[in-house]
Amino acid sequence: MFELTTYELFVLAAGSMAFGLFLLIKGGDWMIDGAVFMAERTGLSPLFIGATIISFGTSVPELFTSVNANLAGHPGIALGNVLGSNVANILLVLGATAFVFNVTANPKHLAKDLAMMLLATAILAFGMMTDSFSRLFGLGMFAILASFVFYQYKTDSIEIEEEDDDTAEPLITTMKTAVLFLLAGVGALAVGSELLVQGAVQTGTAIGVPEAVIGITVVAFGTSLPELSTCIAAARKQSVGLILGNIIGSNTFNILSIIALTAVVQPLAVDPVLLGMDLWVTIAITVLFTIWMLTVGKLTRPIGIAMMIAYVVFIAVQYLQ
Repeated sequence: MFELTTYELFVLAAGSMAFGLFLLIKGGDWMIDGAVFMAERTGLSPLFIGATIISFGTSVPELFTSVNANLAGHPGIALGNVLGSNVANILLVLGATAFVFNVTANPKHLAKDLAMMLLATAILAFGMMTDSFSRLFGLGMFAILASFVFYQYKTDSIEIEEEDDDTAEPLITTMKTAVLFLLAGVGALAVGSELLVQGAVQTGTAIGVPEAVIGITVVAFGTSLPELSTCIAAARKQSVGLILGNIIGSNTFNILSIIALTAVVQPLAVDPVLLGMDLWVTIAITVLFTIWMLTVGKLTRPIGIAMMIAYVVFIAVQYLQ
């Protein structure tokens, strides 16, 4: 029987990951386009769309990847993907965005969203340290998220007149086209997540790196690309609400929807590798970011550069370990 060399296996696995990432990015874009069109037709504000619709849309690649990885027996990738994505969203995505455009916001407008992100992170830490990600625990997490989204919707109906006008020209003109975009996005995400997970597992095997490390670095970076492209586009239009709403909302959704739904589909085991530096770095970055935005409320270019450097160091340490 013909056997592949380590190099050939690595090349095929890397190709699978690359094509999987491409499908995840395109699928996420199609879903966001369709969802935003539907939301705008109902009269929702850009801030609400950024904090909920787009946040969930840009988190869908993580959802498909984590569920697929857990079902395939790779919980390290499933959980590492979320931890790594939350780190990447703050340090890489917001750092790159601040490099392009100074992100300034009124701290009191962010208070409730930042508080929810902290609560979600606390639930994540508790679940990981006690290995509690059962189906019931996942349902409870998702119920908390659903309640918060409903609260945001009710608040949005009051604050909608305070928001700016449309932040982007719609690419879709009919509801039928929006539905087609959504369906095409789901299909691309399903195939892309399978290719990404299998490619990541084989890549880790070929180079001798634990799957949890692959999940928190390569997979997490790939599934954070939709957030990056969305925030850079919003920065060019100077839409601060969309930028911060997307990142804060995505980090909350990553925990309370992705981990929750992954556990609901199949109870999620915690890889001990992630209980060390990775968990505590995720907590520290989330807390420091929250304190900074509530006190300073501004991300300038030098801060953005420092954040991106910190992310590179974080990735380097993963492999140096």
